[in-house]
Amino acid sequence: MNSKTSPPAALRVVVIGAGIVGAACAIELLRDGHAVTLLDPGQPGGAQAASYGNAAWLSPASVVPVSMPGLWKKIPKYLFDKNSPLTIRWSALPSLFPWLIRFIWAGASVARVEATARALSALLHDAPARHRGLAQEAGVADLIVSSGLLYAYPDRAAFETEALAWRLRRDNGVSWKELDAPAIHALVPELDRKYQFAILLEQGAHCADPGAYVAALVRHALEQGAILQRAKASGFDLQNGRLRAVLTDNGELSCDRAVIAAGIHSKSLAKSAGDKIIMESERGYHVVIENPPVKLAVPVMPADAKTGNTSTLAGLRIAGQVELTRMQTAPDWSRAETLLRHAVATYPALASIIKTAVIQRWMGHRPSTTDGRPVLGPASGCQDVIHAFGHGHIGLASGPVSGRLVADFISGRPTVIDPAPYSAKRFR
Repeated sequence: MNSKTSPPAALRVVVIGAGIVGAACAIELLRDGHAVTLLDPGQPGGAQAASYGNAAWLSPASVVPVSMPGLWKKIPKYLFDKNSPLTIRWSALPSLFPWLIRFIWAGASVARVEATARALSALLHDAPARHRGLAQEAGVADLIVSSGLLYAYPDRAAFETEALAWRLRRDNGVSWKELDAPAIHALVPELDRKYQFAILLEQGAHCADPGAYVAALVRHALEQGAILQRAKASGFDLQNGRLRAVLTDNGELSCDRAVIAAGIHSKSLAKSAGDKIIMESERGYHVVIENPPVKLAVPVMPADAKTGNTSTLAGLRIAGQVELTRMQTAPDWSRAETLLRHAVATYPALASIIKTAVIQRWMGHRPSTTDGRPVLGPASGCQDVIHAFGHGHIGLASGPVSGRLVADFISGRPTVIDPAPYSAKRFR
C-alpha cells in the first residue's frame, strides 16, 4: 500500500446485517473514519443468525469445498439416507435443481476445486490471528481460544481416503501434526478408543461463544460511533446509477454507500442492485449438551460423523449436517437426534446422561453459493452497493478479512486480497 495515499473522504455507509460479517465491516469502516449505520431486524448475536450456530471453529484448513469430484455419484444416497451428513428433501428437488447442477459442476474437476481452495485460503489463512485482534479490541479476548483443532480417524487408511482434501490444504500452506493412538487419547481422553489416528492443526482456534462474540463486536462498533437500527432492508433507491438511500420497512435511510451482509436474505437485495446470485440455504443443525461429563481440551471432528465437536461456555456443541430444502420448510429435528447419536458414539461418557441431560437444539441457514465462495465486491447495477455475503461454511472464520476487503473497496484503497475470485459476475 502506498503510504502517501490521502485519507478517504468520510462517507455515510449502511451495513445491512449485523452478523459476524456485518459487524466486521462496521468496525473496519469506522476505523477508516466513515459514519456507519448497522441495519438488522434481529438481535445482534441472536439465534436467528448463521454465525450463532456453527461449530465455532476458526480453521485455516476449511479450504475444501463441499462439492468435490465424484459428488454426483452420491446423490441417490443423499436422497434416501436420512443419516447421511448431507441430505436432500425430495419435495424441494425441482426448486433446487438449478443450484444443484451448478453445485455439482463447481466440483467436477480437480482444477476447479483447486481454484476454490486458493480463493478460500486467502480468506482463512490468518483467520485465528485476525479474530484474536478483533476480540482483544472489543474487550472479549477470552472468547477466542487458540488450542488447535483435531481431526480424528479410525486409522491411517481412513485418513488416506481423503487424500485430495488434505493435499488441497497442504498446497495452501496448512501444516499439521500426525498423532497416534496414545497421543490422541492423552490429549482427548474422552474420545472413544476406536479413533487410532488423528491430525492436529495447531494453528487452528475456536470461539467459546459465537453469539456473545458477535454481540460484543457490534457493541464495540456502537461504542466507536456506529448506529444500530432495528429494521429490515427491502431494496435501494438508485438514481442515475448512484445510491441515494436504503429502503426499509421503517422508511428510507439516506446514505452514500451500502453493504449487503444479510446472509441468506441477501439474494433479493443483490438482485435489486443488478446481480442474480445462485445461492441457497445449506441448512445446518447443532445440539448443545449442558453440563456434560466431557470437557474437550481441543475441538474434535470425527471422520465418521463429519461433525464439529466443541466445548463452549454453554456446553458441548455438536454441529454439522447439510440439509438442502426450501428455506421456509419446517426444521427436521431428526437431524439433531442424529447429531446426538454421533456424540454418544464418539464420547462413551455421554451414554449414561444423554436421556436426562438438558439439550439445546438449533437450526440455521448457511448462505451457500454453488462454488463455495462468498460474493464480495461492488454490485453490477451500482458501484455504491458492495456485496459481502454467501460465506457458506466459513462465515465466522472469514468475517474479519471480509470486513477489511469491504472497507478497502469503500475507502478506495488497494484491497487486502485479490477480489476477483469473489465477484458477482461469475454467476452470469
